[in-house]
Amino acid sequence: MAAPIRLVHHAKGAPGLRLFGLGPGLRPSRGLLKLHRLFNRHAFWAQHRSFQQLRRMLAGSTVVVSLWRGKRLVGFGRASSDGIYRAVLWDVVVAGDLQGRGLGRRVVEALLESPDVQKAERVYLMTTNSSGFYQQLGFKSAQPQELLIQNRSTSG
Repeated sequence: MAAPIRLVHHAKGAPGLRLFGLGPGLRPSRGLLKLHRLFNRHAFWAQHRSFQQLRRMLAGSTVVVSLWRGKRLVGFGRASSDGIYRAVLWDVVVAGDLQGRGLGRRVVEALLESPDVQKAERVYLMTTNSSGFYQQLGFKSAQPQELLIQNRSTSG
């Protein structure tokens, strides 16, 4: 029988995950390495992020949640928010072999239910291939708003 899947709510900035690699129950689990692997294997937009970049990303995140099946990191998501006007969901990912089982929904709902995101009057997210999934969760196209981007190199 497969281990149950546990949702972990990390503290703001995810210091346990970011600095010590902690997972469920605050146990050492090489969590940062596992996050790196999850992104490289299951998130085309987040491949090749360095460990230093992952630490900075987590440090700047208001809300961080992760899903674990035993010692395996199988899902992740994070959000940033000013706690009143705007929040943005980032990096929602579920391992490919476990997609279609409601795990992405669990991650998104946990992010949306967090106080800093829940208080925001508007929640944004960007997606390339999963708009149908997010529409099922109440997100809508932002028309007539337009996404603008300025590509810049990242430094670790």
